[in-house]
Order: sequence, then structure tokens, then C-alpha cells
Amino acid sequence: MKKTRYALVGTGSRSRMYIDAIAGTFNDSAELVAFCDINTTRMDFMNRRLQEKFKHAPVPTYKAEDFRRMVQKEKPDTVIVLTWDRTHHRYIITSMELGCDVVTEKPLTTDDEKCRLILDAQEKYGKKITVTFNYRYSPRNTRIKQLISSGAIGDVVSVHFEWMLDTRHGADYFRRWHRDKNNSGGLMVHKSTHHFDLVNWWLDSKAESVFGMGRLAFYGRENAEQRGVREFYERCKDNPVAEKDPFALDMSGNELMTGLYLNAEHEDGYIRDQSVFGHNISIEDTMSVMVKYRNKAVMTYSLNAFCPIEGYNVSFNGTKGRIEVRIVERPYVSGSTIDQNDPDYNMREDGAVTGKSGEPEASITVQQLWGERQPVTWTEGKGGHGGGDGLLLEDIFKPGREDPLKTAAGVEDGVNSIMVGIAANKSFAAGKPVNIKELLHT
Repeated sequence: MKKTRYALVGTGSRSRMYIDAIAGTFNDSAELVAFCDINTTRMDFMNRRLQEKFKHAPVPTYKAEDFRRMVQKEKPDTVIVLTWDRTHHRYIITSMELGCDVVTEKPLTTDDEKCRLILDAQEKYGKKITVTFNYRYSPRNTRIKQLISSGAIGDVVSVHFEWMLDTRHGADYFRRWHRDKNNSGGLMVHKSTHHFDLVNWWLDSKAESVFGMGRLAFYGRENAEQRGVREFYERCKDNPVAEKDPFALDMSGNELMTGLYLNAEHEDGYIRDQSVFGHNISIEDTMSVMVKYRNKAVMTYSLNAFCPIEGYNVSFNGTKGRIEVRIVERPYVSGSTIDQNDPDYNMREDGAVTGKSGEPEASITVQQLWGERQPVTWTEGKGGHGGGDGLLLEDIFKPGREDPLKTAAGVEDGVNSIMVGIAANKSFAAGKPVNIKELLHT
């Protein structure tokens, strides 16, 4: 059996999931042939990990400027794009030009101009683009899709979606490269693309117009000064002020963060442990949008990045009833070695996930008009993104399963999700609704 050849561009913390899948779970059908990154130290670290964990020979490494040469020499069938969001389009387009299919982390890209470039290239070269929307694969989200598709509440006419990032996970976006909106498109694009994709998928529709408001209300130096903070620092490492800050990220003693970031920063100047109350933060931490869909449904959506809990609440109002969803998730810091499968969280017989207190931490209920509210059961998944990561990897590396719910996401899904966030960013700036069709000139 001929193995599919994969090259990775971008070897930060997220790359572990793909490396482990190729070298481990799916090594009978997949072959890792090369790494590409701006940072050689980081690639060397991942090669050592590859050898130690999988007894796998190190793969050739290429600097970012040699990406084209890597593809031509190593001849991958598929390139997996894991770089900073603002650079996704470069590698996606060049990969297709050179004859490769593409798997890309969300978001597909960060603005409408780059989005049009990707669409033009995909039409020209005809290659496949897979966008890794792992939240679709989470069993709880799949169950919601099944309920709506079955007509349990009739036609959905409105959605209220509240997403909460806590002071562990949410703060992390304000330490990293994401804090520069040019890099990430802000949380409306980088993070909310997950959520907008879920709603597009749940409703089997796509957004038509967006109106939004957002601001930096908590993080950043000016906000901290207004709350009375008087001591500041630029980064955590070797700084006594950081020792008193509960938001500081101490990477010492963390093998993964030391290898990927501390030991690598001399090459590219990327500082992973910046203060969340520093200067030059250009993304929002408090955002609200209204979205109108082509099927006439409307959504109100909010994202806050400094909450005391992590999770989301969603309610769907339909012509025959209502679905209510409450999910509390475990907070996570990218690059940490936290085990996502916390043994203190268990599945109850009624389908709700319970924490240490025994109170429901994940529940879905359905209530039809004039009926009683009924709990919904499902089998909770294990692993990252609500159990979605493992199922996503199966679709990528062992395709061909039956997919009646259309869980696998392609370039059109990637476009439909990011355009909501891109339109929201434009609405923030203009103070008026934005029509998505006009942005894409379609």
C-alpha cells in the first residue's frame, strides 16, 4: 500500500497533533517527509521528539524561504499548514501551484483580499483544501446537528451563542503573536471562526450580513492602569514583577515550551511569555455581533476573553421548540503539557458531564412547544476540542468514511466561517452593518 506523503510547514505546539498522528496512529498509511519553519531550533526540537517518542528517523528541515524547494525536492502529496494565520495563504497557494493538496489549521486566512487569492488559486489548480474544524467532530456538537436536522424544533429562526474564554486560556492570546491583529485577524477571525463554522453547519446556511461592536476592555496596559496597576513588565522570564502577576506565564521547567520557545527565540525574536498588560495589543477581548443568514435565521453572538469559567452557552429557537446547550470546558494554554482527559470529569447517565462538585458541566435539552424540557444524551468524546481532535484526524489520514452530516470541511466552509469574523472586524471599524457578498465580490 502506497503511503500518502505529508510535509508540515510550521512546527509550533499545534504541530504535535499531526506529527503524532502521522508517525504513530496512522503510520501504516501516512509518511512524514519534511518540516518547514522560520526557526531551525524549533524544527530540530520536533525532530528529536520524533526520534525519542516514535523511533522515527529525523526528517529533512527547510527554512521558510526554501518552502518551494522543499516541495519540489521532497514531493509531498499533501502540505499541512500550521503557520501564523497571516501567512496561511502563501503556503496554501504555493502548495496547490506545485501540485499538492492542502490541510490547513483554521482560520483559512485573515482578510477578504487573501481569501479571494486562495479561491482564485483553488479554482485555477483544482487541488483539495481541508480546513480542520475539529469542533464539528465533538460528539456533543454532532448531537446538536442531529437534533436540528431531524426537525426536533422545526425551522430555526434565532440563535443566541455566548462563548467564554477564561483567564487562563483567554489570556494566552494576549501573550502570543495573536495579540497583533495583523497576524491573527483578532479573535473574531482566529477563535470565533470555530463558532461561526458551527452555526453555519448546524443551520446548513451561511451568513449574509454582520453588525458588530468590540473593544479591548480588560487586557493591555491602559486598562490595567485604570484599575490601579502601577508595576509593569514586558516578559515573564527573569522578572521579579512578573512573580506577583497571576497572569504571568512561567515557562521554566516546561520541556515543551523551553524547546519550542525559550531555546528558539534567539533565531526569530519571538517572545512567548509577554505580559498581557503590555503595550501594542491591537486585538479585542470583548466582542458582540449580530448575524443574518441566508435562510432568514438571525444570531446574536458574544465572545469574552477574561471570564472566570471556560465554555459556551447556545440556545436555538425554532418554530416547534427550543434547544438549550451549556458546556463548561477545561481551560488550556497552548504548548502546555496539560492532560486534556481529566479523570475528575465524568459522564453522567443522563448525558451531562460532571465536575468534581457533581453539578452538570455539559448538558443539552430540548423543549417542544407546550412540552416538558427533556435532557439529551450522547457519548462524550476524549481528547482535545471536546473529543473532536481524534475523529478529525481519522478523516484526514483515513478518508472514505460515510459522512451523512457532512462533518468534513473544505475550502467553502473555511471561507464561510472566516467571512463572518472579517465582516465583524470591518463593522467594528465602520460602525455599520457589512454585507459579506460585497466583500467577496460574488
